Amino acid sequence: MAALIDDQGKVVQWSSAAAKLLDRSADDVCGRPAARLFADPDRAAGVLPDHGATALWRHARGHDVAVRCRVLPLEGTAHRLLLAVPVDRAEEAEWGAALVRALLGQQHIGIVLRDTGLAVVRSNLDSGEALRLTPGSRLADVMEQPDAAVAEATLRAVLETGAPLVDRAQHVRTLSDPAHDYSLSVTAVRTTNRSGRPSGVTVLLTDATAQWRATRRLRLRHQAAIRVGSSLDVRRTAQDVADVLVPDFAELVAVDLAEPVLAGDEPSKTLGAGDPHLRRMAVRGAEGWPAGLLRPGDAFPALPNRPNIRAIQQGRTIVTDRATLEKAMGDNPLRRLLIPDDGRYVAVAPLFARGLILGLIGAWRTDREEPFDEQDADLLTEIAAHAALSIDNARRYTREHGAAVALQQRLLPAATTFTPAIDAVGRYLPAAGGAEIGGDWFDALPLPSLRVAMVVGDVVGHGLHAAATMGRLRTAVQTLADLELPPDELLTRLDELVARLAAEASPAERDAVGATCLVTLYDPVTQRCTMASAGHPPPIVAEPDGTARPVPVRPGPPLGVGGLPFETTTVQLAPDSWLALYTDGLLHRHADDIDTGADRLALRIAALHRSGTPLEEAGHALITGQSHGPAADDTALLLARIRPLRPGAVAEWEFPADPATVADARAAASGKLTEWGLAHLDFTVELIVSELVTNAVRYAGAPIGLRLIHDTVLFCEVSDPSNTQPRLRRAALSDEGGRGLFLVAQLSSRWGSRYGQSGKTIWVELDATPVS
Repeated sequence: MAALIDDQGKVVQWSSAAAKLLDRSADDVCGRPAARLFADPDRAAGVLPDHGATALWRHARGHDVAVRCRVLPLEGTAHRLLLAVPVDRAEEAEWGAALVRALLGQQHIGIVLRDTGLAVVRSNLDSGEALRLTPGSRLADVMEQPDAAVAEATLRAVLETGAPLVDRAQHVRTLSDPAHDYSLSVTAVRTTNRSGRPSGVTVLLTDATAQWRATRRLRLRHQAAIRVGSSLDVRRTAQDVADVLVPDFAELVAVDLAEPVLAGDEPSKTLGAGDPHLRRMAVRGAEGWPAGLLRPGDAFPALPNRPNIRAIQQGRTIVTDRATLEKAMGDNPLRRLLIPDDGRYVAVAPLFARGLILGLIGAWRTDREEPFDEQDADLLTEIAAHAALSIDNARRYTREHGAAVALQQRLLPAATTFTPAIDAVGRYLPAAGGAEIGGDWFDALPLPSLRVAMVVGDVVGHGLHAAATMGRLRTAVQTLADLELPPDELLTRLDELVARLAAEASPAERDAVGATCLVTLYDPVTQRCTMASAGHPPPIVAEPDGTARPVPVRPGPPLGVGGLPFETTTVQLAPDSWLALYTDGLLHRHADDIDTGADRLALRIAALHRSGTPLEEAGHALITGQSHGPAADDTALLLARIRPLRPGAVAEWEFPADPATVADARAAASGKLTEWGLAHLDFTVELIVSELVTNAVRYAGAPIGLRLIHDTVLFCEVSDPSNTQPRLRRAALSDEGGRGLFLVAQLSSRWGSRYGQSGKTIWVELDATPVS
């Protein structure tokens, strides 16, 4: 408020603000002494207040109003100007001015006063090197896009809504220093005038770059801890290291590993210059990997003898710049392979674990001008130490897993089996994409008389223990199959073996020793397949008409349970049928329920059979085609195609227990050999038939059966009702008998006997190769 006072001390003019403050109009005041406006005695005597003094004005209603007064002389006249402001407003203005002076006068907090157009009005950032603000400048004049656009949108929202912005992190690059990143903590409030209208935005800035970098390092440590070491593959782990470091730590990162590490072996402990036997395993670039640098798979070149090289080999991290590195390397051609064209600063950390240097991590900064500092070196050392342990674990796993896989591969049979009766392919798929090995196995065992035993089994558990148990069971199956035991009796003997293995195990592992098994015996002469199961999923038969079904085999208990019998099931198999034996891992890939899984697997096999898919391709498709990621359990599959015997390949006769039968048997066999073009075997076969039929007539009784089977070999079988075991012995010079079986053994490739439900069959195998 204001009043104009003449040279006599009277009020000449009176402002509307003064009239409003004291409720006195200009007519009431003008022409009267100004001293009468004051309530205190000194002022009433005509003494006007000093410059900035506090005085009391008398309100029209009788109360006092405290004001801060100033009396100003007017040039060229005796009049004076009396200015007065209520004390509360004067103090508010003084505190505000003091606050603005304090903020603008310090250097730790940046303050920017902006108008409604967000242009700078005042700022204490008018002398900075990175973020220099001058009156009238806007955000786009000092900051790169899109940082400027983001910041302006944020301040515009504060101006329009009035909602304050408190301690918001703002990541910026300035136009004056675009190579460096800054992080600012921004607080902004809207300012208003006396009428309450927005007058601009006041922004307070603090430099949070150090905290931002510390947070970024902490985040990088966290990411490295999570991502590096999740795989037991050496190459995958190396790539994870490179992926984690780009772009937060550097723009280019390469991971080089010692060549022995890739095979699971320990690297050399030799220090110094020369061939480091390193191979580049992983690279990552923020904008791709530059051409000309070493690429994954390339061998690392020989290194010069430099102090930095020895420091790395001793487990220390080094940081340097491009110029220093080039000076150390001189004109060595390594420069083109190891130093990127735009590389500025490099940090190299050894992958040091358990006293061994497993490789190196090399990181280059190309875009950023700030060099690697001590904190960066510590961070890279920490990540390298974690990565080295993960790589060493992967290395040791590679070695042990390789040994286990080699063991299992040696224990499994050949993938394909071809006999006159069947064509068979076997497939094995380890669990977890090859990360685990187990005890699943398959076997196709050719037996005498063109018969074939087909076996598939599944040992409980995984790992070397399961693989070793599988090897023992497979050996036992082969031995028992050579005894030509029927499937149910073979499983009974195998059950006893598993029970003994469980008894040998420690008490803690005893319950984990067990297996399931399915044994089938196919006779191509009768085209019958006899099956017995020890807790195993049923086999699947695909008929030539394109239909497929699980065979309803009654499963006995798993091996090792003991005390319960195994039952056999016999089915007729037509030529060109498929028979599939498998472990439960294949069913779980089709459904969780075993019965549903078997039905779906049968449909899959039927479709492959109808389409004419080759057997090997069908086996591969069945074990991998329905995969939805790594299998949770091992899977074994034996897929067999039933082959027909050529027409007329079998000849059978039955004779009474009469001595005259021997001549009849010889004549029948001789006639059939002539028909087959095997007359050169006539003498040998007649002699064998004579010995075997004579023994049957003498010791066993009727009926006596004679059967000849001709394929790539010739089988001669003599059956009788006796269960007496034939024994081969060497007769003394004085013995009158005992030379028959010895003579048979000498004339044949091999011989043996098997037992049926009643009686036995003695078989003899002869080479049927035509004589040229």
